[in-house]
Amino acid sequence: MTKEIALKYGCNPNQKPARIYLDDQELPVTVLNGKPGYINFLDALNSWQLVKELKEATGYPSAASFKHVSPAGAAIGTPLSEVERKIYFTGDEELSMLACAYVRARGADRMSSYGDFAALSDICDKDTALLLKKEVSDGVIAPGYTEEALEILKAKKKGNYAVIQINPMYVPKEIERKQVYGIYFEQGRNNVHIDESLLTNFVTKNTELTEQAKLDLLIAMITLKYTQSNSVVYAKDGQVIGVGAGQQSRIHCTRLAGSKADNWWLRQHEKVLKLPFKEDIRRADRDNTIDIYLSEDYEDVLQDGAWEQFFTKQPSVFTREEKKAWIKQQHDVALGSDAFFPFGDNIERAYKSGVKYVVQPGGSIRDDHVIDTCDKYDIVMVCNGVRLFHH
Repeated sequence: MTKEIALKYGCNPNQKPARIYLDDQELPVTVLNGKPGYINFLDALNSWQLVKELKEATGYPSAASFKHVSPAGAAIGTPLSEVERKIYFTGDEELSMLACAYVRARGADRMSSYGDFAALSDICDKDTALLLKKEVSDGVIAPGYTEEALEILKAKKKGNYAVIQINPMYVPKEIERKQVYGIYFEQGRNNVHIDESLLTNFVTKNTELTEQAKLDLLIAMITLKYTQSNSVVYAKDGQVIGVGAGQQSRIHCTRLAGSKADNWWLRQHEKVLKLPFKEDIRRADRDNTIDIYLSEDYEDVLQDGAWEQFFTKQPSVFTREEKKAWIKQQHDVALGSDAFFPFGDNIERAYKSGVKYVVQPGGSIRDDHVIDTCDKYDIVMVCNGVRLFHH
């Protein structure tokens, strides 16, 4: 352990010198491999808090995939379905539950997770290390690594893959501090404890929360706690499926996260599952191609003949009508918002992506309109009274 780690530079190459340090004690992190940078450590320390709390709240091994200080995905470790194995490209091999957690966290938004920083709640095992080895990723943080897993990760990126070990017993000070434009800011840490006690204040006619819905709402809230605000999170079956982070308006958060949730669901359509990819296509190219295939521009790509780079034959067009019909089959999605909804238009948009359960702080002068919109669609909404801004 050490009190200081020197970094190559800060957010940008011109921002030197750079370091992370503690004045009066040793750092709780050890670099086992590579040379993680300033943004790597921001991602690592934010994502570690998320998976640590997710494991504490649910009891399941947990993982997160971070990019630029917000999660692209987060999930708990549960067995993968046959469809999940296909859309996450895992093959048929059996995986540990920690590996399943990372697969699902990475799978929420594979395009955004390109070059991610991974966080694991448990000791990294061989299965998880082999998965990380296959992906374009900058690094990983975990409370420990098996010898076999560490050797696999040390060989990644020609030996430059960042591997960070954190002391899971570390407790930060109650007051946190940062500097902006030479001026110091101080605040109490956001120590709000997220558990099912925050899911009791029903404000809608429908008050039926399934056990799975409770779990998904917990995942959404804990993810929001470490997502740059404004933010909205969609979750289903133990994983995040859409994140809208850092937007200036609530409706744009809801739309952005909803569009990602829609894409996650569209990837499970038979047309996507049966796309005739060439055998030697890279994983990143496959993700990008699927995204193009699901876009409104795909017919233009067909006409340009660009499909020949990736497919053995020309796929049929996934029409707008077919997409709408498939999205309508999505159901029982949970949604969390880090602050109140000012208008019912957020619920209108969420409903289009299959949202059935909502948790938000409440407190808008238009709460009645938001609640009425939920009742219109028989949506369950809980007002937890807890704002979860993160900056």
